[in-house]
Amino acid sequence: PAKIIYQHDLSSKTPLFTSIHRAFAQDSSKMLSLPEPITPEPYNRTQYCHWPCKCPKTPPTCPPGVSLIMDGCDCCRACAKQVGEVCNEKENCDHHRGLYCDYSADKPRYEKGVCAYLQGTGCEHKGVIYRNGQSFQPNCKYQCLCVNGAIGCVSLCNESQPPRVWCQNPQRVKIPGRCCEQWICDESRRGRKTAPRHTMAALSSVKDNWHKNCVTQTTSWSPCSKTCGRGVSLRITNNNKQCQMVKESRLCNIRPCKVDIAKHIKAGKKCLNIYREEKPHNFTISGCTSTNNYWPKYCGVCIDERCCIPYKSKTVEVDFQCPNGSGFTWQIMWINACFCNLSCKNPNDIFTDLELYHERGEAGN
Repeated sequence: PAKIIYQHDLSSKTPLFTSIHRAFAQDSSKMLSLPEPITPEPYNRTQYCHWPCKCPKTPPTCPPGVSLIMDGCDCCRACAKQVGEVCNEKENCDHHRGLYCDYSADKPRYEKGVCAYLQGTGCEHKGVIYRNGQSFQPNCKYQCLCVNGAIGCVSLCNESQPPRVWCQNPQRVKIPGRCCEQWICDESRRGRKTAPRHTMAALSSVKDNWHKNCVTQTTSWSPCSKTCGRGVSLRITNNNKQCQMVKESRLCNIRPCKVDIAKHIKAGKKCLNIYREEKPHNFTISGCTSTNNYWPKYCGVCIDERCCIPYKSKTVEVDFQCPNGSGFTWQIMWINACFCNLSCKNPNDIFTDLELYHERGEAGN
């Protein structure tokens, strides 16, 4: 039989190939060993919501302009947090004002945030993206403004007027190196006390063309500032003689606050989409009364998780007469139809999802 070769240390009767095998195994274990995974430090998330709900008997009184909304736990009514204030899963930001809770600074917990404004929708023009509120010039003739997805433009070439009264034959011509057409007059200057008829006609034509060259843009009416009672709705338009972007406002009243509409729901039904008072009445503002009686429609309510919002509406002008003899006219939202659906995050809070409210059927103005 083959002889077994021992190590030089004769006191150790370990075969040489056994020592080599053990040494190799030890080296292999060192090479194949992997670093132990790092376990992140555990932390306990703050529990802001507690059930069952415990709400005060009377809802809080919010400062003027601050909305009273359902808290993030779907438990109690609370005053909405305003821009720059701390928010969390319970304390919601004022979505009526277009605010949301920005958690980006609280990494990795994402428990506390700060109320910030939602950025409006940008615009695209010839492949170029513009931010909401950004003003730009697509060419030398127009100055445009991006307003939440809509582009409104005004002409930059309509400020010039015909030459002075001494010009008998004013003409607008294209001048090299200039963007807009210019008025020229090749005739010799002749004094004159009054403007020639043809000059005045040309000036009148320029004024008429001002509106013809205007690219009319009008945004949708914003959601009513209040869920019940009289509120205000806004929009931006350049549909005016100056073709300038202006802010328009109108009064709105989605539903009366002091009426229990739910009791008017028919037996076996869960919603009343339209509510109307028993008889026509006058509108009143600051002691002034509308000159005519009106019988408006209001959006109703549901006894389940649905909410009712305006579906079709228009804008009407209402004349008011004051006790001192003065008067004024206000634009007022006139509701034609409402619909009730399950798109509300919080029961009967019609402004939870603002995008649902952009009126689908704005009739006329």
